[in-house]
Amino acid sequence: MTRVVAVRHGETDWNRNGRMQGWAPVPLNDTGRTQAAAAGEWLADRYEHDIDRVFASDSLRTRQTTDHILDSVDIGDRHVEYEPHWRERDLGVYQGLTYADVEERFPEFGLGDAAYEAALAVPEGGESLRDVSDRVTGRFKRLVDDHDGGTVLVVTHGGPLHVLLGYAKGMELQDALGKHHQANCAVNEFVAEDGTVDILRENATEWDG
Repeated sequence: MTRVVAVRHGETDWNRNGRMQGWAPVPLNDTGRTQAAAAGEWLADRYEHDIDRVFASDSLRTRQTTDHILDSVDIGDRHVEYEPHWRERDLGVYQGLTYADVEERFPEFGLGDAAYEAALAVPEGGESLRDVSDRVTGRFKRLVDDHDGGTVLVVTHGGPLHVLLGYAKGMELQDALGKHHQANCAVNEFVAEDGTVDILRENATEWDG
């Protein structure tokens, strides 16, 4: 059995302003840093002595979130492994636009229902939703196989977490992306064993207050 504890990054100003971040190097804001520190303390109370490995997206906001979490969670002399597999969708030329602008002007690439139905659409210079799903689920499967019997912490983004929740529930991609929500620094817990994945915790923010 492999336990995967997956956390979304803390808030950024682009989150607050409704801008699509994709791969942009956007830092946490003050709220995001507070969220990440609180999530770290909460995780330390539950998993500190159980976490065997830490993986994270190599984006700036996930690196910073991981740093704040590890102020509380002791992983000894082990290193965080920052990987592109856990990144948010590459939005190409639409990166930095607001969700409202993209959904109105380019609905095939927005985050509304039209975009979820167009899972193979590729924004100029970016990647399709299917590409995101393939890289995230592929890495998750390898991680589960490689760390059987362990507990792994993953710090990532909302999109990859929607993908993983849908994968665990056997949902179609468009449904997984359209029907899940992830708060900043929300905690999710997956248990994988014998080819099945169960969700023990989803979009949990018990650390908040």
